[in-house]
Amino acid sequence: MADISAFFFILLVIGVAFPALLTVWWLLFPSLIARAQGRVAQTPMQSFWMGIAIVIVAAIPVVILLSLPFGPAKFIGWLLLAFFLVLSSIGSAGIAAHLGARLASQGNFSTLGGFIRGSVILELSAFLPLIGWLFVWIPMFIIAFGATAFALLNWAPREKTVQGSDPIPVHA
Repeated sequence: MADISAFFFILLVIGVAFPALLTVWWLLFPSLIARAQGRVAQTPMQSFWMGIAIVIVAAIPVVILLSLPFGPAKFIGWLLLAFFLVLSSIGSAGIAAHLGARLASQGNFSTLGGFIRGSVILELSAFLPLIGWLFVWIPMFIIAFGATAFALLNWAPREKTVQGSDPIPVHA
């Protein structure tokens, strides 16, 4: 019974800590999170493909270091993995900010209230077995990496130019 209680309370602490972490990023680095939010809102597929590239580049040294039978190399591998997870949490804050902005436009929420609701929705949707794990958590994790990379590099999406609709002259 103690094991079940410990597992439940660990999940409860993680459930509270993740939205709190995203809120801390949002409050400490508002312009960085706003850039990540803009990328998620305007170019999610570009963020996805950039995220795929970042995950591949990040996974190679982490896997190599963790597979070495040398203690300090494993420690560096775990530190590198933690660093990359922290980076992905910045993009996750951008995703939560995007969800929060959409919620705030739908309801009567403050910006902070919408953000916290967005981060809780993002977290809880990833808890759903199989569907949440495969179709929410993995794509959002990859998009978060891409949005973080774009935000840190300060690469804004291109402005879409709207062509003027000049009427075609008709000659009689």
